[in-house]
Amino acid sequence: MNQIAPVFKKEFFGYFRSPVGYVILAVFHVVVIGLAIFAGYYESNQANLGTLWTFLPWTFLIFIPATGMRLWAEEKRSGSIELLFTLPISTIAAVLGKFLAAWAFIGIALALTFSLALTTSYLGNPDWGILFSGYFGSLLLAAAYLSISSVCSALTKNQVIAFVISVLICFLATLFGSQILLTLFENIAPPTALEFLGNFSFLTHFQTMTRGLIELSAVSFFATLTIAFLAINVVVLEK
Repeated sequence: MNQIAPVFKKEFFGYFRSPVGYVILAVFHVVVIGLAIFAGYYESNQANLGTLWTFLPWTFLIFIPATGMRLWAEEKRSGSIELLFTLPISTIAAVLGKFLAAWAFIGIALALTFSLALTTSYLGNPDWGILFSGYFGSLLLAAAYLSISSVCSALTKNQVIAFVISVLICFLATLFGSQILLTLFENIAPPTALEFLGNFSFLTHFQTMTRGLIELSAVSFFATLTIAFLAINVVVLEK
């Protein structure tokens, strides 16, 4: 923890040392809330955030790679990564510090969308347990996307390349096991294979929690995936 804290502070406050961090937060807030409203938030006459959860994973596909692309690519481009590892900080502590800082930044972005939850509370009587479950699932989904983006950032010195690769992998991971992909292969693959693929669906596990069900399988899925990619991140940096 003593090694993680300095890295966390440096990275987290680094998002706010320039206008870029504020611009990213503002754009994310406007886009997510705008999509939720235009998708029929008011017309649905339901006291929930269903329209928000519908578009959030797809918004994450751009927002999280944009947040994570600089984690290691910038360090490698500027040469400061050599300086970082001359300090008494382990690779694991550096990876965790940077990851937690970016995750906290994403958490702030999610917190900004709570204005829609307050609006829902004003207009109706929402189930706060379901709202909490949805936000908890959003944080887990964000952690999985961010761990993938962190690995991509560690593989290159170019932030743009890291961003593009991250978006592509996260997009494929989102489609993997989703109903869209299952429909395409339902006449080709056997039902058992499709059912197996469904167990790896980002969207299915996320949508389960947006309905108020915090299942152990969904939590362990995102947690295992995040830990696995963070471990890969450590291996990539040490190699």
